[in-house]
Amino acid sequence: MAGAGGGEGRRHGHKALCSLRGRTWSVPPRNEANSNLNNPSGMRGSPSLKLLMYWITEPVRWLGAQAIENVAALGRFGLFFISALFNALSPPYKPRLVVRQLRLIGADSIFLITLIGWATGMVLGLQGYNTLHRFGSETALGTVVALVLVRELGPVLSALMITARAGSAMAAELGSMQVTEQVDALSVMAIDPVQYLVSPRILAGLISFPLLTAIFDVVGIFGGYAIGVGLMGVPPGSYFRGIVDNLTPHDVASGFYKALVFGLAVTWVCCYKGYHAERMATGISRATTEAVVLSSVLVLLWDYFLTSVLL
Repeated sequence: MAGAGGGEGRRHGHKALCSLRGRTWSVPPRNEANSNLNNPSGMRGSPSLKLLMYWITEPVRWLGAQAIENVAALGRFGLFFISALFNALSPPYKPRLVVRQLRLIGADSIFLITLIGWATGMVLGLQGYNTLHRFGSETALGTVVALVLVRELGPVLSALMITARAGSAMAAELGSMQVTEQVDALSVMAIDPVQYLVSPRILAGLISFPLLTAIFDVVGIFGGYAIGVGLMGVPPGSYFRGIVDNLTPHDVASGFYKALVFGLAVTWVCCYKGYHAERMATGISRATTEAVVLSSVLVLLWDYFLTSVLL
C-alpha cells in the first residue's frame, strides 16, 4: 500500500500546487515541459509548417536588415562629406597641406594623363578618319576628335586614371593611418582628423581634376592631329578650322563641370573608405578595392546624369 501510494504521488506530483512566500505556483506536467524545451519559440504545428514559415520570414528579415544598413551607410557618407566641407571652409586654414595634395594628386599624374590622352587622341584620329572616309567627310575629323574628347572622353578617362593612381593611394594612406591608430593620435593631440587629412584632399581634387582634364583634351587633340594629318593626309587647316567653328564654350564648360563633379566624388569616396578602414589584416586592401570600384562606378553614373542635364 505504501509503495502504491508513493507511485501514485509521483505520477500526480507535477500537477500539485506549491506554496512559496504566500504565492501559489502551478507546476506543469513533465510532457508539457519537455515540449516547451523542444520548441522554445512557442511555434505550434508540424515541422514542415515551421520550416515553411522560416523560409518565408528569413528572406524578409534579411532584406530589412540590408535596407537599414544601406540607409545608415548613406547617412554616414553624407555626414562625412558635410563635415569635410565645413572643416575646409573653417579656420585654421592649412594651405601647405592643400599644396602637398595638389602635387600628389595633380602634378604626379601629369605623365599618366599625357600618355593616355595622346593614345586616346591617336585612336580617335584613326577610327574617326576611317568612319568619315566612307561618307567623304574627312575634313570633319578635327570636329569629331575635339567634341568627343572635350565633352565625354576627356573628363571620364581622366577621372578613371586619377582614381586608379591617386585615389587608390589616398585610400591606402588613410587606411594605414586608421589601422595604425594615427588618426586616434591626432584626436588626442586636439587636431581634427577630418580637417587635417580629408579636407585638403577634397580641395586638391576640386582643383586638380579640371586642370588635368584640360591637359588630356589638348594632348588628345594633337594626338588626333598627328594621325589624321601626319598619317592619313587630312589638310591641317581643315582640321583646326573645324575645331574653331564647331567647338563652343558650352562644350568646354560642360567638360569642366563634369571634371569638378568627378573630382569631388572620387576624393570623397576614397577618403571615406580609407578613413573608415577596418582595423584588421585585410582592412587596407579591402578599403582600397572598394574605393576604386565605387569611385569608377560613380564616375560613369554621374557622366550619364550630367550628360543628360547639360545637353
